[in-house]
Amino acid sequence: MIIKSSTALRNDYGMISDLSHDKAEQREETLKLRAKLEAAETARLSRAPAYTLVESRKRLEAIYQRD
Repeated sequence: MIIKSSTALRNDYGMISDLSHDKAEQREETLKLRAKLEAAETARLSRAPAYTLVESRKRLEAIYQRD
């Protein structure tokens, strides 16, 4: 972990904001892909109930909120 003074953080706010935005976009893309994968696998395994993309997305968000 890198510890910086508040002045350094204020000076680097643009960079920090950009990194945060990029990470949020990556997380969003990962959740979309995992929801699609879960829906496809569920459809493939006809024994399990089929989840829609919206349901899969909600389930994954609930899982990742715990971490």
